[in-house]
Amino acid sequence: MSQSTQPSRDTPGLPVRSLRATVLEGPDAGAEVTSESESLTVGTADGNDLVLTDPTVSRYHVELRRGDDGVSVHDNGSTNDTIYEGARIQRGSVPAGATLTLGRTRVRVDDGARITLPLLDGDELEGMRGRTASMRRLMARVERAAASDTAVLVVGESGTGKELVASALHAGSGRSEGPFVTVDCGALSPSLVASELFGHEKGAFTGADTQHVGAFERADGGTLFLDEIGELGAELQPALLGALERGRFRRVGGRKEIEVDVRVVAATHRDLRAEVNAGEFRLDLYYRLAVVVLAVPPLRERAEDVPLLVEHFLREAGHDGPVEAVFPPAAMTSLAAHRWPGNVRELRNVVEATLAMGEAPELVSLGGVDASDASALLGLPYKDARRALLDDFERRYATRLLEEADGNVSAAARAGRMDRTYLIKLLQRHGLR
Repeated sequence: MSQSTQPSRDTPGLPVRSLRATVLEGPDAGAEVTSESESLTVGTADGNDLVLTDPTVSRYHVELRRGDDGVSVHDNGSTNDTIYEGARIQRGSVPAGATLTLGRTRVRVDDGARITLPLLDGDELEGMRGRTASMRRLMARVERAAASDTAVLVVGESGTGKELVASALHAGSGRSEGPFVTVDCGALSPSLVASELFGHEKGAFTGADTQHVGAFERADGGTLFLDEIGELGAELQPALLGALERGRFRRVGGRKEIEVDVRVVAATHRDLRAEVNAGEFRLDLYYRLAVVVLAVPPLRERAEDVPLLVEHFLREAGHDGPVEAVFPPAAMTSLAAHRWPGNVRELRNVVEATLAMGEAPELVSLGGVDASDASALLGLPYKDARRALLDDFERRYATRLLEEADGNVSAAARAGRMDRTYLIKLLQRHGLR
């Protein structure tokens, strides 16, 4: 296992506050659960921390997370909404001790005990890099999950490095000498996915001139990485479920069952819990894929890792001089303040473009002024400084709303409690639509 710093026996930890949920009213009144981390999920599906029997509650109804300023609420597209003090909450924050209404059930959310979550004792694991607590915690979980053959679902925005997590799981496992096979479910036409996964026999369909060995066979003894699993069509989900449950399958057009020994790691930028609630993704398939769920944080939430990543990308690109020669301190500050909608992939592109062109591309320009530079703003007339700050806020706010709504403008407007027409104007004004 290649790692810059091996974990010590006294593994460092991240102190967090857990959550306690108590059912006040409803079929499960009196039920109580305390989370083992800073987050807690509620719904009728077995994978939740608090499992309810109320039929008006969705399978994966809501996720709660303890933060510095209260409890964040993320409704997973539930049928009957999450209500706080008479108002619907899709994404928002409530104080500890708040009571939420889910269908016919009322749940009070309180602070639990202070607990310590393990962190990796180092800043690199099998190609993953990060010094922030969120990344070191993720790497510690990857290291632990790699030691088993458990199915893992990696979730995160596009460009965060989900394939790198899958590769690290494989490299740190007992299957590391076996193959690592990737199938991008979002890049194949629906008619080709079955053939790519399971293979096909000669003559199975028009154009099948030769026998094709599918990804499951190629990954035998190793790891199969199913990228963008959320794009898998409903017609193929039963076939994938069957292969995972039985460990065997038939090629398209074949009669013989082929048995394989494969560990499956899947990834998606979609909220599959919301897809399950909407009936667009099979619950039983989700159970099979999401035995362990690893969430990769977006780059904007770990800005302190930007200098580390910049240096790594520079070295990868062949630059062996000082980092400051390419990105002076002011430029590095600008990189750390950027929102990075394309995440680590976007940062890599910026580093490579800077090396190629000899100058960094412009990231955030508001009338020629970076809104994160307070001294520059103070040198402007009041009207121009105010406009620069407002433009910066509008762009960041609208971008975040759209990202969290997976590009759905109507859902973004509801989350921001704003008029849809006004949001569209904001998006057009800032070139986001």
